[in-house]
Amino acid sequence: MENVSAVTSFILTAYTELEEHRYLYFVFFLLVYMLTLLANSVLILVICIDRGLHEPMYLFICNLAVNELYGSTSLLPSILCHLLSHNYEISLTFCLLQIFCLHLYGSVDFTILAVMGYDRYVAICRPLHYHLLMPHRKVCTLILTCWIYPCILFGLFFMLTVQRTFCGRIIERMHCLNSDLTKLSCFEISIQSIVGLFVAFLVIVPQLLMILFSYAQIFKICLFASKESQRRALQTCTPHVLAVVGYALGAFFEVIQSRSNNSHVLHKAHMFYSLYSLVFTPIFNPVVYGICIQTIRVRIYKLFSGKTSKLTPGKVVMK
Repeated sequence: MENVSAVTSFILTAYTELEEHRYLYFVFFLLVYMLTLLANSVLILVICIDRGLHEPMYLFICNLAVNELYGSTSLLPSILCHLLSHNYEISLTFCLLQIFCLHLYGSVDFTILAVMGYDRYVAICRPLHYHLLMPHRKVCTLILTCWIYPCILFGLFFMLTVQRTFCGRIIERMHCLNSDLTKLSCFEISIQSIVGLFVAFLVIVPQLLMILFSYAQIFKICLFASKESQRRALQTCTPHVLAVVGYALGAFFEVIQSRSNNSHVLHKAHMFYSLYSLVFTPIFNPVVYGICIQTIRVRIYKLFSGKTSKLTPGKVVMK
């Protein structure tokens, strides 16, 4: 039992493959982090200062941007420190903290996307009742639910990991994940695996059904709508569809990474699969929403062209 209690830190071995070009990778991840902070902060700032954007869709976008900042900050500063310090060891406490933050980020992201899908369904299929069905109080409740629901679900499951003791020290990643850490447990994890599948079901399936239902209804409405209505529906749904596809791509890469035999996968490809949803999604989403949505794009242009004083609450183009 002495060896069991002695394991209080782990080695992130993926960094050893980056040693030859560590400073190049450091610059890359630093630029990625700075761009993530800039893109999401601009999106949040524009939505917060312009009352014309205090509509449900834009508030959900703002919530998504806040989560992207949270998720990126949960990972990239740690990567930058490891690359500079030549120290690939991580304490059990920090590893557990990183696991909770990263898993919560992914769960919240998908929940927000599901709520945004519902918002698009109401806006397109029930436009005359939009403000009645999406009052400010309900929007605030949905935003809080996007955080509280995943936090409670994963938090209860996470307590099983916190209570474990660990015998192994090697984690073949650049960061900690729950599945990797539990594999190092000294005892049987079959019950925890079953509970984990149940939690994953509750985090994924209801949100997925909400997205599928919303777009099934939108598609049905568009079949009988005019060309102009179809064009507007496509325009307003495109950013959300791209965000959902980006999230699904990240989940697909994670499955490939976790299922593959690492010895037969190029290290750079393995690293890309592991980090895609945690590094590139937080940049992709604000860029997509900032470019595709005309109302936000115009406000951003006015903000950086020194015309913020001319921003006035106006008609929201894309409900």
